[in-house]
Amino acid sequence: MSTQLIEKRDTTVVRKPAPRYRVLLHNDDYNGMDFVVMTLIQTVPSLSQPQAIDIMMSAHHDGTALVITAAMEPAEFYSETLKSHGLSSSIEPDD
Repeated sequence: MSTQLIEKRDTTVVRKPAPRYRVLLHNDDYNGMDFVVMTLIQTVPSLSQPQAIDIMMSAHHDGTALVITAAMEPAEFYSETLKSHGLSSSIEPDD
């Protein structure tokens, strides 16, 4: 009988977390505060009304506000949805 040596390879896979992106709301002079809050709540269902108000007020006072941090596809979806409702939005990498 012959003996065979079977090599066992390490099959552990290390997954890096997906890069995250910040969805930003930019202040504008066109949309009313109530409309912005309503649109934020409809676009990002996880936001409560007080959170949406805080985001809207931050954008109003500071020029931009963080809406949510997400993977690229959801971030793009949120930003594009806000834009489709007439709001100014962008995404940037979350460093």
